[in-house]
Amino acid sequence: MNRTRLHPARLRGALAPLAAALILLAPSSHAQPASAQSLPARPAGPPPQPTWTLTVGMVPLVAPAWQGSRDYALSIFPDIRVAYKDVAFASVQDGFGVNLINRDGWKIGPIVRTRFGRRESNGGSPFLVSGGSTALRGFGNIGLAGEFGGFVQYSPAGALGRRLALRAEVRQGTGGHEGVVAEPSIRFSDRAGAFRYSLALRSTFASSKYTQVYFGVTDEQAARAGLAAYQTGSGLVSAGLGGTLTRPLGKRGQHGALTLLAGYDRLGNVVADSTLIRERGRRDQFTLGLAYGYRFTWK
Repeated sequence: MNRTRLHPARLRGALAPLAAALILLAPSSHAQPASAQSLPARPAGPPPQPTWTLTVGMVPLVAPAWQGSRDYALSIFPDIRVAYKDVAFASVQDGFGVNLINRDGWKIGPIVRTRFGRRESNGGSPFLVSGGSTALRGFGNIGLAGEFGGFVQYSPAGALGRRLALRAEVRQGTGGHEGVVAEPSIRFSDRAGAFRYSLALRSTFASSKYTQVYFGVTDEQAARAGLAAYQTGSGLVSAGLGGTLTRPLGKRGQHGALTLLAGYDRLGNVVADSTLIRERGRRDQFTLGLAYGYRFTWK
């Protein structure tokens, strides 16, 4: 059999077009794949917010049996929160409110809160499950109060604005008390790894129609309880510090979240000078709780 022998020059000439074709077809190390190049750019900023959010949970809380008490009690509060976008919100703890103005870092609108009553038998709210106080025997029960008013909140521009919020509420009570309550606060919140945390400086001011109901001692109460009568005034009810530490459970909190909460408040002179507080209460108030909540979202 005869064998045809190719000259090296002729071999190179035959392979040259094939090599050129492979070079043209091979992707460049600096070029994106065609599929990636065809995708539209993802818009910057946070993901779109759901239209509705619902959080359902509970908050076991160890706190003074009544504000100003030296005795502590365990209560389990329901934690139900509903929000519509960043427009309206409602919860057992924070009441119902609407952000009528929501721009340039300002949130302004009406708010309605509920203040649960107080029982003289144990000092506790309807959610008390253990412990209590007998210091209020003879003072009578205080019924449920509704508080109607408004709020103003401001967050500065920039990165700090996502973490810092200055807020003030003023509300008029009806039902259990007929006083005026004002609550200014400063809150800072941020993330630390998988945790979210917040710290708040808070205070409560109130008129005498509020302080007399919860801290005053009328002549009739003095006779029944064995204390000297005391008429309170208007001013600082309490000031303190509160904090939360939240750990989402599962990927992006798909299994809910646990929140550790703690607080310290000190009663102001306008109520701490009452014979009820001096003889049967305490100015320093501590709270500690652990909450669990599961959130649902939908459009």
